[in-house]
Amino acid sequence: MNADCPVIVMAKAPVPGQVKTRLIPALGAAGAAALAHCLLARTLEQALAAQLGAVDLCCAPDAGHPAFAHLAGWDGLSLSAQGDGDLGQRMARALARALQRTERALLIGTDVPALDAAVLRRAAAALHEHDAVFVPALDGGYALVGLRRSLPALFAGIAWSTPRVMAQTRQRLAENGLRHAELDALADIDEPADLAQLPPGWRA
Repeated sequence: MNADCPVIVMAKAPVPGQVKTRLIPALGAAGAAALAHCLLARTLEQALAAQLGAVDLCCAPDAGHPAFAHLAGWDGLSLSAQGDGDLGQRMARALARALQRTERALLIGTDVPALDAAVLRRAAAALHEHDAVFVPALDGGYALVGLRRSLPALFAGIAWSTPRVMAQTRQRLAENGLRHAELDALADIDEPADLAQLPPGWRA
């Protein structure tokens, strides 16, 4: 197996009215989509800057969507489709696919601008000593999951998009006797109140 640690980035096409809908009251549909575009670009830049291995942009609704066309030529970036199923099924499938080719893999979303290359490198390093690694989100979910082997049980029966996600995941880890590491919790950008967590240059 390869010794690298690929980074999977789960992303939804930044189409007005279809992405960041909870931010529309504050930003409007076009503004929310523009922010989603900025968050996606920053996430990909940081994933590539971490230099951990291949970066896979796992796209919804599909890798051929026009919103992703400009990314196809980025050096070190490949595009794939998330496919069907709930969030847990799509995450588990993307990680299983990566772990067929390598000993470690990380999976992140695009909602956490503070999740930078340094955090990614710390998460990858944690997988030398642990079965799994997480970056919790301040809202009760998580911003990053890393695994050393495919573990579908971690993603089954989780109440996604609720404050219970990380707590339920910790329970699954304990039930399966898995050693995991948690890095510092970070803020994600989902609700209007979260906009205060954006980098200063973005707030205009």
